[in-house]
Amino acid sequence: MATVTHRATRRLPIIVILAAAVLAVDQATKFWAVATLTDRAPVPLLGDFLQLRLIYNSGAAFSIGSGSTWLFTIAAAVAVVVLAGFARRARSRGQAVAVGLLLGGATTHLLDRLFRAPGFARGHVVDFIDYNGWFIGNVADIALTVGAVILVLATVFVRDEEPVETRGDERADI
Repeated sequence: MATVTHRATRRLPIIVILAAAVLAVDQATKFWAVATLTDRAPVPLLGDFLQLRLIYNSGAAFSIGSGSTWLFTIAAAVAVVVLAGFARRARSRGQAVAVGLLLGGATTHLLDRLFRAPGFARGHVVDFIDYNGWFIGNVADIALTVGAVILVLATVFVRDEEPVETRGDERADI
């Protein structure tokens, strides 16, 4: 059975710092959006291509499953637990960065689901970045998307930074 190495443990600060940064920036921008954009027409940033438009999303991406908010609360909680468990097993800096971004995004969405209106475990996620009407998201969505891409790239294309561990009586095949 492989054990977590010292090198993997050294990656934990990367994960914790990134997750905390995503959580802080996402929640701060949502607070700003609610305070500034409530009852206001969309604010163009790049014409119609990129606007600020406040919505409360009870569903998932593209508002899919709007009637199943409780299900997304459970899914977010499971994602946070799984990612936290994987954090100690990140085998490269790329995986650590990916896990930090994913953990931060999942955690901040979970907090929205748990504590925002209309009530506990039924809360709606604050979305305010409108991509030409195709998708309205937030900072956590950006972190989740970038984190997923980095995780795929770091897993598929980057060699592990960890050497294969062997026990004292075993020899590595060459």
